[in-house]
Amino acid sequence: MKKEEKSASGTKPRRDFIKQTAAAAIGISIVPRHVLGGPGFTAPSDKLVVAGIGVGGKGESDIYMFSQSGKADIGFLCDVDTRRASKSIERFPKAKFYKDWREMLEKEHKNFDAVSVSTPDHNHASPAMAAMEMGKHVYVQKPLTHDIYEARKLTEAAKKYKVVTQMGNQGSSNDGTRLMSEWYDAGLIGDVTEVYCWTDRPVWPQGIPWPQGNAEVPKELDWDLWLGTAPYKDYVEGLVPFNWRGWWDYGTGALGDMGCHLVEVPVRALNLKYPKDVQCSVGSVYVDEFKRGYFPESCPPSSHVTMTFDKTDKTTGDIKLHWMDGGIQPTRPEELGPNEVFGDGGNGVLMIGTKGKMMCGTYGENAQLLPTSKTEQAKVAQKYARVPGEANGHYAQWVEAAIAGYGKKELSSAFDVAGPLTEILLIANQAIRGFDVRKDKANGKGFDYPGRYIEMLWDSDNMKVTNFDEANQFVKRSYREGYTL
Repeated sequence: MKKEEKSASGTKPRRDFIKQTAAAAIGISIVPRHVLGGPGFTAPSDKLVVAGIGVGGKGESDIYMFSQSGKADIGFLCDVDTRRASKSIERFPKAKFYKDWREMLEKEHKNFDAVSVSTPDHNHASPAMAAMEMGKHVYVQKPLTHDIYEARKLTEAAKKYKVVTQMGNQGSSNDGTRLMSEWYDAGLIGDVTEVYCWTDRPVWPQGIPWPQGNAEVPKELDWDLWLGTAPYKDYVEGLVPFNWRGWWDYGTGALGDMGCHLVEVPVRALNLKYPKDVQCSVGSVYVDEFKRGYFPESCPPSSHVTMTFDKTDKTTGDIKLHWMDGGIQPTRPEELGPNEVFGDGGNGVLMIGTKGKMMCGTYGENAQLLPTSKTEQAKVAQKYARVPGEANGHYAQWVEAAIAGYGKKELSSAFDVAGPLTEILLIANQAIRGFDVRKDKANGKGFDYPGRYIEMLWDSDNMKVTNFDEANQFVKRSYREGYTL
C-alpha cells in the first residue's frame, strides 16, 4: 500500500455540482412526464428513464429487468470497467455511457428520472445520496450500504427528499416471505423465541493476507474510480470483479452478500427492530500447524453471531437470532425427515416457536412447516398482498411506484425497511470486526488467543457500542478526497 492516498480522479466534489444543479433538478422527475405537459399533451415517453451506475454483472441484470417491465427506458450507463459493461452497452445502444457517476449526474441530471446503483458495497451510498438530493428515485443493490452510518443517512434522506426507493433483495417480493408471516400471525408455530439463519458463503477467498506485489491495471478498468470512497491501494490480480467481497475496505463478507436474503424473513415476520446485544465467534486460519493467522483486512472464513432483540408487538419476550456462515449450520430439526432438505441445502432460515417450527431457503423460497406434512394441510387467510411476478416483479414494483410518485404505491424493500435491515447485518459485522480488534489488543497478533468470543452492547439511537469503544471505529468510514455523503 502506498503511504500517501491518491485523490480521486475526475470531476469536482459532489457537493459543488449539487448546489449548482439542485434548483434545476427540483420537480423534473417527481411526477410522470405526461402530467408536466398538461391536458392533451403527448409525451415522447411516459416511461421512467433510468440511469444505471454499475452495469456489469448484477447491474447488467438489474437494468435489463427494469427494461423488461415495459415501463422503463435505460437512458444512461455508467461503469468503471468497459469489459464488464460491454453487454449492457450492446443491449442499450442508445444509452449514453460514462465511467464516472459524478460526471454523469452533473451533465445529465435533467435527462433521467431514476438511478440504479449496483457497484461494490463501498460505493453504494455516495451515488445514491447524490441522486436523492437531486430528486431522483433510487434502486440500490443489497446490502444497501457498507457502513451503519450510511444506512441510517440513506433511510433519512429517502423520507426527506420524498423519492421512491427499493433495495435489491428481490426475495422480499416473494410469496414465501409473506406466507411465513401469515403462518406466524395465525399462531401456527406459537411464539418465536429463537431463529437461525445460515449460508454456505463465502465462496470467495476470506481470512487471507493481502496479495503481495503489484499487477498491471487492465486498460478497460479505471482503477482509481473503482476504488472510489476507499483508501488508495495498488491494483492486485483477482480482486475485480468478484473477490472484493472478502475485504473490509470494499465488501461486507457473507453477511452482506446473503443476510438481506435470509434475515429479511424473520425481521418481517416478527417485526424485529435493532439488536441490543451481539455476541460472536469467528473461525481461525492456520498459517502453519502451530499458530493462527491474523488478517484484519479480510473478513473471517466463518462466523457465528447471536443477536438479541427486544420483544415486539408480535412476540412475548426477547428473540435470539443466530447468523452462521462458512458452512456452519444449526442442529437439524428432529421433525425433518432424514432425506428432506434442510433450508435449500447450503442456506436457510429456521424459526422455532412454542408450538412448532417453520423453515425456508434463500429468498423465502420453499417455505415449509415442520414436519413438512403440515405444510399442505395449513390453511390461513391471505393477509399480505402478493407481488405479481415475485422476484421479477420486485423490479417492476419500483418502476411503477416511481412513475406514480412518492407515497402512492407500496414497495417490498423501500429504504424505511431496507435501511434498518441493513443496519442489523452491519451491526453483526461490527461485532466480527470488533472481535479482531479485541484479539489484537489482547495478544499483539491474535495468535493462540484463549476464549475466541466477544459480546457487544449496542445503543441503536446513538449508533454506538457502549461497552467496547474500539469497535465504534467501524460505524462510519472516512471517504477518500472527492467523495462525500
